[in-house]
Amino acid sequence: MKQFLMTVAGVFVGLVLFLVGVPFLLIVMAASAARPAPVPAHTVLQLDLRGGLSDQEPQNPFAALGGGGGQSVMSIIETLRRAETDDKVEAVLVRLPEGGMAPASADELRLAFKHFRAVGKKPIFAHSQGLYPSGLVTSTYMLGAAASEFWMQPDSSLQAVGAASEEMFFKRFFDKYGVKADYEQRYEYKNAVNPYLYSDYTPAHRESTLSWMGSVYTTALTTAAQDRKVDPAALIKTIEAGPYSAEEAKAKGLIDRVGQVKDAQDAMLSRAGKGAKLLDFDDYAARAKKAPAKTGPTIAVVSAEGAIMTGSGEGGSPFGGDSTIYSDQVAKALYDAIDDKDVKAIVFRVSSPGGSDTASEQILAAVKAAKKANKPIVVSMGTYAASGGYWISSGASAIVAEPTTLTGSIGVFGGKFALGDALARFGVDVKQVHVGGDYSGAFGTGQGFTPEQRARFAGWMDRIYAGFVHRVAEGRNLPEARVREIAKGRVWTGVQAKQLGLVDELGGFYEAVDKAKSLANLKGEVKLKKVGGSNSPFEALEKMLGVSETSVRTLAASAWLLGDPRSQSILDEMAKARLRSTPSGASVLADTPVR
Repeated sequence: MKQFLMTVAGVFVGLVLFLVGVPFLLIVMAASAARPAPVPAHTVLQLDLRGGLSDQEPQNPFAALGGGGGQSVMSIIETLRRAETDDKVEAVLVRLPEGGMAPASADELRLAFKHFRAVGKKPIFAHSQGLYPSGLVTSTYMLGAAASEFWMQPDSSLQAVGAASEEMFFKRFFDKYGVKADYEQRYEYKNAVNPYLYSDYTPAHRESTLSWMGSVYTTALTTAAQDRKVDPAALIKTIEAGPYSAEEAKAKGLIDRVGQVKDAQDAMLSRAGKGAKLLDFDDYAARAKKAPAKTGPTIAVVSAEGAIMTGSGEGGSPFGGDSTIYSDQVAKALYDAIDDKDVKAIVFRVSSPGGSDTASEQILAAVKAAKKANKPIVVSMGTYAASGGYWISSGASAIVAEPTTLTGSIGVFGGKFALGDALARFGVDVKQVHVGGDYSGAFGTGQGFTPEQRARFAGWMDRIYAGFVHRVAEGRNLPEARVREIAKGRVWTGVQAKQLGLVDELGGFYEAVDKAKSLANLKGEVKLKKVGGSNSPFEALEKMLGVSETSVRTLAASAWLLGDPRSQSILDEMAKARLRSTPSGASVLADTPVR
């Protein structure tokens, strides 16, 4: 017994050291670089997009340390707005990914590039080490076409000849091994579970996929042609006749220059002036100081990215990188913005493929409350705002989507996998007992729905679908019959959705800000204030360890007293953060006022 207790005590001490020591060490290491050097007088920013992008910044402060961080579209466009009026920033060099990127992300960045060039009168060079048929690579080409100069590495290949999508169907596999996918869909275009139900595309599945892909493809190349000042039909014909080497692409007018990235860097530095230096984009973002909080009309910014779930996100690891929209968190942020007397309007940034209907309804109620409080709320759609993502958007004062945002998907599906026959082949028998009504055992995995269970389950699906249609009709001021025509679970691009009346305008985040200003009758400069969002590192540790934030701060203070200068820098940053904070927990989104 004594040895057992000693072992348990040892394990406990080890866990405490790991859970407390490791996170604290990571905080100290991150904070050791909290006092960056000034931005050089002549700076060329280098923005590397090859590592992938999220739409918004992670909701927890340790996501990057846990491998789930990286750059976000929102942080990039905010930083470009600062850089375009910064006299020290002369230009930007962008490293393009070799494959495709989310079309709406490319749309948003393109608008930011165009604004940087127009307002700042500064060049952007884009450099590619090749564009290969992976994902929607035409969107990557479109982004390169928006630059002042489009470079490619010698002997690399431009293979943006079209777009393809491949689906893996499991029906025959399931039949062979006794797995039954028992699902209900509302309706034929709600095809998320089609790979489990069929062995090939259904006509509706094929039609819907080709429709949104064709819209994305045509939009990307038409936009690229516009930016390169060539005829869209001619550009599409040339692109589709590829692939080309970099040298051939230049000869055909698809790009501007051929050279190594070092050549592009040297060209930009030479243009920037004597003594110009390259600076990593993220480093510049960290060095850019926030402007003091200003009084006056304020537009709140509430962000939501990921699958929609009920709850508050409590108890999860602060090192997780997956984005999730927790209904309690987002609804609270919206209500906080409503209650803030300085907030005159709200921009609600949504990037979600959907999720729980009850969680979506909780968030939609907060959206409607904003309108009832006479605070216009404008949705800015990111990569997608489909299914539950459209549910939470439908009641807004206005919706602004990128041309290639994937939205709509007004429908519902649900069901289960019945594994009884499959497991029986391995000597595993699944038996069920239940009390109460027969439906209590409906979601057991041993067998499929009974006819009675299916009828009751189908009725549930019908009620959710009817409620979804009603909310869209009410929010968009459309007849329910019309919504049913364009719903059926079908996905639309932003361009298509605008034609159908599902969105109001095409554009990005700052176009949504302009719309919010207009609806709130705000003139001149306004302040953007982020409401809700990520916690401080100390709050995140408090949630994970179950100890108070004060205890974590005390731990940092103790190390400072023992002479650790890195911990002193943590306390310095804590003091700065407190000075920047507001009573509502909001923070200034960007130091440049939006006009």
